[in-house]
Amino acid sequence: MTDQSEIITATVNFVKKELEGAEGGHDWWHIYRVWQQAKHIAAKETVDPLVVELGALLHDIADSKFHNGDENIGPAKATAFLQTLEVPADIIAHVENIIRHISFKGGNQEKKFYSVELGVVQDADRLDAIGAMGIARAFNYGGFKNRAIHDPAVQPNLNMTKEEYKNSTAPTIVHFYEKLLLLKDRMNTTTGKELAAERHAFMEIFLERFYKEWEGEM
Repeated sequence: MTDQSEIITATVNFVKKELEGAEGGHDWWHIYRVWQQAKHIAAKETVDPLVVELGALLHDIADSKFHNGDENIGPAKATAFLQTLEVPADIIAHVENIIRHISFKGGNQEKKFYSVELGVVQDADRLDAIGAMGIARAFNYGGFKNRAIHDPAVQPNLNMTKEEYKNSTAPTIVHFYEKLLLLKDRMNTTTGKELAAERHAFMEIFLERFYKEWEGEM
């Protein structure tokens, strides 16, 4: 196996190239933030640090929502890349499972795989989906998909199937209720829960102000 630091450097370069020109909420800088946050959380957990770093760096290497819903492209691309670095098969399999099971997907699916490493990377990814950064990413993606900002007539659906969630065209504000505001209570680690609480509170303040300004209040 290549030296671990060389593996990380090669992976960073690979991800930067693969995500060049990606939508702003799912580009290299999203990966960078998740990677840094995952390392921070992992420092307080008993984990395989290489699996955590590779999982964080590769978790959105081919996000299915940008590939016609195909959930196999990302894991396959990550596996093929790691094999070129002669990463052990058990580590590759673990990273592949992180990529396959990290996403929210409506939040109503049964967990078919879990590891502490997945928990760490998932918390880091979810932290980037809430707070100030989460707000910015939500509206950036909503604009990318030409969605309305808000429509008072459209109510959240908290019982969506995976397919309904994937195909939703609801306004961006609805997305707060269908996903972002739910994440605080779905964190895996103690550190993740602590960080999520503060970011969640910020979103609540934002929404309170948003509705006032929507109605033209001073």
